[in-house]
Formats: sequence, structure tokens, C-alpha cells
Amino acid sequence: MITKASTEHVSFLSSEGTTSINGVVWWPDKEPRAVVQLVHGMAEHIMRYEPFARYLNDQGFVVCGHDHFGHGKSVTDPSKLGQLSARYGHRTLVSNVGRMRDVMHDRMDAELPYFLFGHSMGSFVVRSYITSCGQGLAGCIICGTGHIPPMTSKVANTLAHAIARVRGEGYVSKLLDNLSVGSYAKALDHPKTPLDWLSYNRENIDAYIADNLCGFSFSAGGNAALTALTSDVCSRTSFARIPKDLPLLFVAGDADPVGAMGKGVRIAARMAREAGNVDVTCKIYEHMRHEILNETDHGVVFDDIATWMEDRI
Repeated sequence: MITKASTEHVSFLSSEGTTSINGVVWWPDKEPRAVVQLVHGMAEHIMRYEPFARYLNDQGFVVCGHDHFGHGKSVTDPSKLGQLSARYGHRTLVSNVGRMRDVMHDRMDAELPYFLFGHSMGSFVVRSYITSCGQGLAGCIICGTGHIPPMTSKVANTLAHAIARVRGEGYVSKLLDNLSVGSYAKALDHPKTPLDWLSYNRENIDAYIADNLCGFSFSAGGNAALTALTSDVCSRTSFARIPKDLPLLFVAGDADPVGAMGKGVRIAARMAREAGNVDVTCKIYEHMRHEILNETDHGVVFDDIATWMEDRI
């Protein structure tokens, strides 16, 4: 086991059988107390989480994560960013979380508490993952999530599949883009850029825009994968499959359009409680948008998440 502060780059074969998935492990300089696996959001990459990972290292956590299929350095051809299979893309996203977890189990003491953190699209991915693989986790942090009525997702999924059949899975549809990510900027009054919904922090938005591994559009196949995912995890049936004793922490900004300005996040937390989960916490942060880890006052969020995990170690 590595115990000095360092960054280890790892890789594993994607569940679809052909793609090498890029992963990273941030090791603390002290004996680890627990493991935190990060699952990033749509149209970004895992290295954007390094400041959060290093903060957690200082608290004694080993931190790991990977670039999703179709994202970051898991893509060798930039033209393939945002491209997923319409038929099995959602299963690939979820299964690869388990493969990253397996990588860590080969490196770590199996007795260490293991936490899962998912942001935005990653929050929906982990919500799906824990319905079948939540056993053995010490807790799950669901960040920047929302509630999309399953019928809404099913209609969008039908449209995405239709466009993929006619134009191909790799086709980027302005209509689909406007219905998904493009709709978030419309929730703000007089945004300076189409990406203002990400955060109040201008430096974060500028860095996102300058990053050539961020901000790409999902293909028709990618949109089909995403809507298949949200259609499933926002259902009562899905919440019923989550282990009842798995601690859940929902965190989001009160000005995040993905979570309907907090309303959708509270709905998701309430549905988890109604399904019988005995440990559900929901925290909505004032004057924060979608990327609460990258707001100016992100330190408050970092501390709250670390404290919540420490209480459950």
C-alpha cells in the first residue's frame, strides 16, 4: 500500500470490452482511515476534483476516481468526447464504477470504510449503482442531483433513440442539447455566458471554458444513455432497491437548476426516506449554483462532507 502523498494513475478495461478507462488515486501522507471514490459529472473529467481530493487526503482519506467512458483521458480521439452507445451506454457508466471499486479493493485493506461520491450526472450514476451494489459501502454522497419525472425522461429517451437511428449515435443534435444542458442557462436571469449556471465563481467558469476536456455536447447516443439512466433512478422502484441502512447525504446549491433550485434534491431525499432508508441527510447551500465544490465558499462544503463521513466511519 502507498502511504506517502502521491498521485497514482491507473487504468482498467471498460465493461463494454474495448476501451481503456483512465483512473487516478490520490494517496494521503498518513495511514488511511477510509476510501472515497469520486464519480464526476457530464462533459468534464476527474482531474477537476483534485483540490477536493487533496483536502480529503489531509483528513486521512484515500481518494480515487476515473474518467467516464466518452470523457477525459478515457477518450483517445477528441471527436469521440460525449459519444456513448444508445443501447448500453447507461449500463457502461454504472458498471465502470464497480470496476474502479475493484481496482481499489486490489490495493486497499478490505476492512477500510468505503464511500462513494457522485456529482451531477455522476450522482445519477451512483444512484443507479447503489440499487444493486450498495452493500458494503459506508455511505454515499449525492451531489448536484435532481428529480426528473420518469415519464419526462422516457419521452426524451424515445426522441434520442429516434435521432440516433436516423442520424447515427454519434450525431450531435441541437434539439437534444437545448432540451438538456442548454435549458439550464434559461433558468437564470441575464446570464453573462451559457455556462453561468455552473457557479457564481467566475474563475471556475473561465477555467471550465478554457479546458478542452470540458463543455462538449453529448451525442444522440449519449443523450439516450443519460435519459435511460434518469428514467430509472428517479422512480420509486429504484429507491426501493437501495439498501435501507446505507447512509445517504444529498448536497446541492439553492440556485442549481439541475436540482430545480433545491426542490428536486429535496424530492429525491424524501423519496429515499419514504422507501425506508433510515439515514438520509439533505443539505442545500445558500448562494451556490451547480458546482458547489468549486464555489468561492467551497470550504464549507468540503468540511461538511468530511464531517458527515467521519461520523459514519
